Amino acid sequence: MSFPHRHLLGIEPLAASEIQTILDTALALREILDRPIKKVPALRGKTVVNLFYEASTRTRSSFEIAEKALSADSVSIATTASSAQKGETLLDTARNLEAMNPDMIVIRHAAAGAPHFLARHCRSAIVNAGDGAHEHPTQALLDALTLRQRKRRLAGLRVAIVGDLLHSRVCRSNLWLLSKLGAEVVLCGPPTLVPPGIEALAPVSYDLDEAVTGCDAIMMLRVQRERMSGGYYPSDREYRRCFGLTEARVKRAKRDVLILHPGPMNRGVEIDSEVADGPYSVILEQVTNGVAIRMAVLYMLLGGGQEPAA
Repeated sequence: MSFPHRHLLGIEPLAASEIQTILDTALALREILDRPIKKVPALRGKTVVNLFYEASTRTRSSFEIAEKALSADSVSIATTASSAQKGETLLDTARNLEAMNPDMIVIRHAAAGAPHFLARHCRSAIVNAGDGAHEHPTQALLDALTLRQRKRRLAGLRVAIVGDLLHSRVCRSNLWLLSKLGAEVVLCGPPTLVPPGIEALAPVSYDLDEAVTGCDAIMMLRVQRERMSGGYYPSDREYRRCFGLTEARVKRAKRDVLILHPGPMNRGVEIDSEVADGPYSVILEQVTNGVAIRMAVLYMLLGGGQEPAA
């Protein structure tokens, strides 16, 4: 179960076999979450710092739960209540944390490349929990685990990724991962929210009805209003009319289609509640699998080649 990387900075540098190893490890660790006592001593004595410069519910909580399940000691720092608010730089923050000898730093930051910057300057293992509009590797891994559990495979699946592609780190990580594992990806969104040149990586459609036809899975992305400084689309009502996932549009996909969303959802904008809470939705399964994936990443980067203790 050896893993050749010291950090997890993104999906792009990983080989398909390495991605499969993470998924296999997560599947093995997932059963711990169903035990009456959800804890094993695999990372006893290891210290993890969760350094979040952006708001997070699912990612931060699942890292914390994963750390506790593996018996790691963890410290979570919200930068709104840290010295970052007093003007301390990321490098100074990291150096001060390093002086306390943590084994790992999990970082979410608004600047693309921030985890790579830390990896060049820190002795600790670095895990990217989302950097700007660049990558969100553990989200793509949990999405892949959810798809693989339900579909038994990733190769050959047709997956539509729909919505605010321009600002989405989830889109980029999933695009790399799904392509590496043999899935067919189609991208769809308003022209104003499609990154220039992305069609070199996957076909782009501006017609949602066309994009979802015959799909095995539809991955909806949140409209990231907080990253928008101008009028990218006329109104929420117009966005829903053209790019919102409705029950009628779901029927264009395969009968056993899966609906995914990384959260948080803008209900009634990119996805209707009937779809988000419907029989094809695996959104809550994604959340559960997020803990398992983060357990696997922690264990593989910090646990060495030892088998996790029962």
